[in-house]
Amino acid sequence: MKTKLITKKGFKKLEKELEQLWLKERPIITEKVSWAASLGDRSENADYKYNKQKLREIDRRIRFLRKTLEDIKVVEYHAQQEGRVFFGAWVELEDDEGMIIKFRIVGPEEIYGRNDYISVDSPMARACLKKVVNDEVEVKIPAGIKRWSVRGITYREE
Repeated sequence: MKTKLITKKGFKKLEKELEQLWLKERPIITEKVSWAASLGDRSENADYKYNKQKLREIDRRIRFLRKTLEDIKVVEYHAQQEGRVFFGAWVELEDDEGMIIKFRIVGPEEIYGRNDYISVDSPMARACLKKVVNDEVEVKIPAGIKRWSVRGITYREE
């Protein structure tokens, strides 16, 4: 089950997407469906079939966004988080070979389109939670156990 947490920025992004779909995209597609339906025989009307499918996809996403925005909890930064890894943290890890990785721990709905965000539900994020700089992080991978050292923790917006 997905964690129902999101950053303030992630919440605003989902709200903006919902507004775009509901107020801009859906009316345009609805108009196209009505126009195509007025042409008569719908069984061989490609415009009608395509736009009807598009409308179903938009409606599905709108339902999902409304439910998500209703159920999700916005987590904001608090000063007491400083120095430890919690939700919303930017984390820098280094492995034994000196390879460094950096990522932000965010809600599952925020990771799409970002290579530097990981879900709080991921094994890596779970292993990092509550760690401090110089703590060791262990994550089980197919080849065994991989270890990193926490090099940095920051809380900043993009």
